[in-house]
Amino acid sequence: MSASVLGGTQLAATTENLSFFGNDVWWLILLKAVFCFAFAMLTVLFSIVWERKVVAWMQLRIGPNRHGPWGMLQSLADGVKLMLKEDITVKRADKVVFILAPIVAAIPAFMAFAVVPFGPADNEVSIFGQRTALQLTDLPIGLLYILATASVGIYGIVLAGWSSGSTYPLLGGLRASAQMISYEIAMGLSFAAVFLYSGSMSTSTIVGAQHNRWYVILLPVSFLVYICTMIGETNRAPFDMPESEGDLVGGFNTEYSSIKFALFMLAEYVNMVTVSAVATTIFLGGWRAPWPISTFWEGANHGWWPMLWFVVKVQLLLFFFIWLRGTLPRVRYDQLMKLGWKVLIPISMVWLMLVAAVRAMRNEGYDFSKIVLYIAGAVLVLLLISLLADLLRDREDKKKPGEGGLLAPPDRFDPMAGGYPVPPLPGQQVQRVPRRPSRAEPQLVGASGQDAPEQEKQEDGDA
Repeated sequence: MSASVLGGTQLAATTENLSFFGNDVWWLILLKAVFCFAFAMLTVLFSIVWERKVVAWMQLRIGPNRHGPWGMLQSLADGVKLMLKEDITVKRADKVVFILAPIVAAIPAFMAFAVVPFGPADNEVSIFGQRTALQLTDLPIGLLYILATASVGIYGIVLAGWSSGSTYPLLGGLRASAQMISYEIAMGLSFAAVFLYSGSMSTSTIVGAQHNRWYVILLPVSFLVYICTMIGETNRAPFDMPESEGDLVGGFNTEYSSIKFALFMLAEYVNMVTVSAVATTIFLGGWRAPWPISTFWEGANHGWWPMLWFVVKVQLLLFFFIWLRGTLPRVRYDQLMKLGWKVLIPISMVWLMLVAAVRAMRNEGYDFSKIVLYIAGAVLVLLLISLLADLLRDREDKKKPGEGGLLAPPDRFDPMAGGYPVPPLPGQQVQRVPRRPSRAEPQLVGASGQDAPEQEKQEDGDA
């Protein structure tokens, strides 16, 4: 897809050149595929230990310190323990789907690394005497391929909840599907802004277009939206509603044990690494060295050094995942859906329109200062219209106290109307229940059937 189609970008750096890929010998392709798998696995093993260490440090605990030096082999020991545990399959489960579900969840998480660039395509390195790029392959629609593989992985969670033959796993699978739909839309819209600005969907071309300025600076709103959506996509805290132990026991993986449970855990952490690698690629310059280093060191983006910058950026994003888990509490499910549909999607759509308008005006030759002035004026007008609409709506609510306004009396409701006690909604008032006499203080009844105090008063009057 040419640059002129998606916004008319005329920069030479954004011109797609995929001729570097598809020319390797078969054993080199196999070696790079094994490297992508090994990179994801080793990063997962390190991330599990790092997460337990960091969360323990934040909560003033010791953390893992038994297996290996400084407890660095704890995740490997956990994996061996899960493999040696008894594998249980519940009687009511659909056994074929029950077994295939963790495999469907884990495999697509590794597939996205096929198009992730670990280094520049034009700066080939030598591997056993063969010159090759630090990337397995690239596609003209590389980011769409990543979105497709991320969407397939959710089928494993849904099928796991459905095939378990239990209520709580089914609810967890349904939550995961609804969460994926709501956050996948906002993620796609954040990608669309990158497409418009770079003029390409190829991952190597998008990284090449960030040679002057990273997209986290040019497209900050898209970056923030993607950060929120990648947390929702990976079902991590505070958006881990599909496996909420407070109300779903364990969610979709409640009935799983042994190696099948380990595959679900592996899929979650590999997805964390995948979304972090994608964020590094499209917003943080990919394999490019940070600004202070790239200015005074010309060789920072050549040879094997780009892989180091890429790994450092991915690890920083993984630390962000861990920091959120140790800091924020889990949100309610209605708050999760409201954030996805009423906040992230509208913001992404408005931001995409602004990015498209800016690119169109730049292609027409408008000065950048005038573009900023026009866009700022349009945003200011929208904010004023929104403020005026809110003021008028509040005034109308105050004028109609009997029709649901601010001065309307609160609605009374019966908490036991449906057969089960439910809490009141905002603005509703619970009917007062008459207080029953306590069993600890029984009423004294005289021999004649009258209460003791009244009988004593009559005796005093007779006296």
